[in-house]
Amino acid sequence: MQFSARNVLKGKVQKLVNGPVNTEVVVRLPSGEEIVSVITRTSAEKLKLKEGSEVSAVIKASAVIIATE
Repeated sequence: MQFSARNVLKGKVQKLVNGPVNTEVVVRLPSGEEIVSVITRTSAEKLKLKEGSEVSAVIKASAVIIATE
């Protein structure tokens, strides 16, 4: 599988939090850091996600905003 996105981070599903419409997916990277994504519950079911599943977090953004106070 190939993507136009340059940021592809492999990890394992640490936790799934199912809501009525969306599912929060917590992915633990090999470094120990976590990435959280919110996807539709239908997508989570189609992907057959479960804790321990190996996944890739694909990050595609046209802008990243940094702010300080």
